Amino acid sequence: MATKTYLCPDMSCDHCVMAIERELKALEGVVSVQADLSTKRVVVEVSDDDVLPQVEATLKEIGYPPAPEVSLA
Repeated sequence: MATKTYLCPDMSCDHCVMAIERELKALEGVVSVQADLSTKRVVVEVSDDDVLPQVEATLKEIGYPPAPEVSLA
């Protein structure tokens, strides 16, 4: 199992949260999804890392593209 957190800055209301959770939970290999409107973060737990590209593609397709990861190093 793997967990990944995405920043989705286009998330703006409870409808967005429900849409993200519904669409991602429907993907095979997604174990759990928790979208948080206040932080604009989506935490996804998957059975295998191979599912993550599909999660990212789905977020883009439904209008909530994840922000690029920024390294603070």
